[in-house]
Amino acid sequence: QVQLVESGGGLVQAGGSLRVSCAASGRTFSRNAMGWFRQPPGKEREFVAAITWSGGSIRYADSVKGRFTISRDNAKNMVYLQMNSLKPEETAVYYCAASRYGYVSGSPKAYEYDYWGQGTQVTVSS
Repeated sequence: QVQLVESGGGLVQAGGSLRVSCAASGRTFSRNAMGWFRQPPGKEREFVAAITWSGGSIRYADSVKGRFTISRDNAKNMVYLQMNSLKPEETAVYYCAASRYGYVSGSPKAYEYDYWGQGTQVTVSS
């Protein structure tokens, strides 16, 4: 059974940092691009960051550029999202996802991702 399990969410003050992790099991995703999406309360899920299978190409949403860093460790089947300078409006459930492709599209969409984790809550207090 394929599983993606996120961890590392929690409560942080505005301006603080968190690192969320995603552990994949059931199969290897070393040839799949991986992504992070988030869903704020009452809003639609939105793209945050994605990384190709090799880590050679990375894409970020404009709103997080310069503050968030996505990385992966294929040997451990792990994906990470380091989030710095967090803002209250970034309170959301953060989801890890595995793409059906090895590359990252120009404008990553949720429908490109076939496997999803259950999400981890990140709350940024003002």
